[in-house]
Amino acid sequence: MTRQRLDPAVFHLPVERMREGYYSDKYFVRARDILTADRHAPHVRMQVFGKAHAYLGGMDEAIAILKLCADDWPALEVRALYDGDAIAPWETVMTIDGPYDGFAHLETLYLGVLARRTRVGTNTRRVVDAAKPKTVLFFPARHDHWLVQTGDGYAAHVAGAIGVSTDAQASWWGSSGIGTVPHALIAAYDGDTVTATRKFASYMDSAVQIITLVDYDNDCVRTSLDVARALGRRLWGVRLDTSENMVDQSILPEMGSFAPTGVNPQLVWNVRRALDRAGFSSVRIVVSGGFTVEKIRAFEEGGVPVDSYGVGSSLFNGQYDFTADIVRVNGRRQHKVGREERPNARLDIVT
Repeated sequence: MTRQRLDPAVFHLPVERMREGYYSDKYFVRARDILTADRHAPHVRMQVFGKAHAYLGGMDEAIAILKLCADDWPALEVRALYDGDAIAPWETVMTIDGPYDGFAHLETLYLGVLARRTRVGTNTRRVVDAAKPKTVLFFPARHDHWLVQTGDGYAAHVAGAIGVSTDAQASWWGSSGIGTVPHALIAAYDGDTVTATRKFASYMDSAVQIITLVDYDNDCVRTSLDVARALGRRLWGVRLDTSENMVDQSILPEMGSFAPTGVNPQLVWNVRRALDRAGFSSVRIVVSGGFTVEKIRAFEEGGVPVDSYGVGSSLFNGQYDFTADIVRVNGRRQHKVGREERPNARLDIVT
């Protein structure tokens, strides 16, 4: 059965600007203009591929660009994989058949969204796999330009993140952002985490899960207990976010046999044991701050009692570029040396 794709209207593309070539590499725009002026409209097959093992992202967005910004979408035949598909190096992820002058100006755009969303989706899938069966929260919005949020959030959602931090990131599938009681709100109430959390509970809808940061005073055990006693069952969880150059108060007596800074396994154990002893075993523990695939894997292999991982800037790491090449012209093979046609039976026709 054919899988569903997002409607092009979801993306709110600047269609007229894209059509005129405003966002495209100039040589593609000039190629289109030359072909148009020369009344030369060769029927081509464009083949798109990546160069790394990855989880595909941005395909629905790339298709939307073609549907809305090509000169004549019905004149094109597009076949493509789906967002979230695992792909191999050099595997063809999309083909475009049609008059080249009608879509030459769009190559920069569809390659760019594939590269960006695949990077975010692949990194997210890898941390999701490392964390299983624990959940992953997508928290990198502050580490990049706000304009990338919508597509990045969707790529993370497809890759398995259970929550994103902004409404923009959640907009393409009709959800909303989630978040914790922030350090700034705690500071606004004179550094009193309990008061800030109580105010949060008072003014937020009862359906909002209350997760509060507990490292403001660099004493996660004490603050977690104080908040749990004050909020009772209304407290869903606590979030440990100790800076990577700080040592939490509960760690000081135990130093000597492990790396003591930041959110480390012993700190999580200290908080978990303290909450359990005080009768708050239902309070979850969310951790954040410098978490990568490797750090999450180490936590899981060590059985550290984390309930959810908040991951940020590491989800933008790496390079997942895509390339497009013409491989047929007017039905005949025509390609750059080394870039021959590579058919892929996994591609579905795009309607």
